[in-house]
Amino acid sequence: MNGLRDKVVVCTGAGRRSGLGAAILHRMAAEGCRVVVTDLGQPDALLNSDDIGGVDEMDAVVADIKELGAECIGVACDVRRQDAVRNLFDVTCDAFGRVDILVNNAGVGYLMRGFQDVSLEEWQLVLDVNLTGAFLCAQEAAARMIKAEQGGRIVNIASQAAKSGFPHLAAYVASKHGLVGLTRSNAIELAEHGITVNAVCPNHVTTGLGAKQNAYYSKLRGQTLEEFMAAMRDRIPLGRPGTPADTAAAVAFLASDDAAYITGEALNVSGGEEMH
Repeated sequence: MNGLRDKVVVCTGAGRRSGLGAAILHRMAAEGCRVVVTDLGQPDALLNSDDIGGVDEMDAVVADIKELGAECIGVACDVRRQDAVRNLFDVTCDAFGRVDILVNNAGVGYLMRGFQDVSLEEWQLVLDVNLTGAFLCAQEAAARMIKAEQGGRIVNIASQAAKSGFPHLAAYVASKHGLVGLTRSNAIELAEHGITVNAVCPNHVTTGLGAKQNAYYSKLRGQTLEEFMAAMRDRIPLGRPGTPADTAAAVAFLASDDAAYITGEALNVSGGEEMH
């Protein structure tokens, strides 16, 4: 991709070795970027150690990326907290001098239950991470980009759930629809500063989160896991679920100079499953 070498990339929710964020940063590092791995780091009352990138795993992701020859640091950040987000970008700018690309990838998508059973606490958690976190990070990154007067890229990882409804995921679907709205609004306001804002909308990707979704929905539908996955493949025109590399490639394109005239878009990366 043109224009990515030496660019500084921050990707939230990137602290799991098998996760989407880590795959995105591996691709950006391969394109010559300097990258920042960030995740929650420590579990709290609402997010347990199985659902976050802990400090040790974040360090492992940093080490993996450094093996590619890329400059990389790790910074723990709770995207729900404005002070933590500000610190993330302070540390990034202290280390690399600037931020060129923000990828809002942090998300909670494992709280699957019927709409009537969703607690207010669960609803708020999903919106706080998936939507408010993206708002806070975009706001802070844009301020740094505007001050530097070099333009920039913001890429929000939305979902097929940003365009279609799914059962037992009310908060997730609502947050991802909202993220596309935030993308479009920010694209209009930030264009005058040379900052493009786009979203990527993957269909199902079997990361750690994806595996939990597979187990939940196969049980909900009375199918074996094999039957559930076969049905998924059958409804995707290209015949397979998405991979982290598929989404990472779309992010790299939207962050590159090749996408300089694209902003406010929500790009499907779904093998043809999501057409509208």
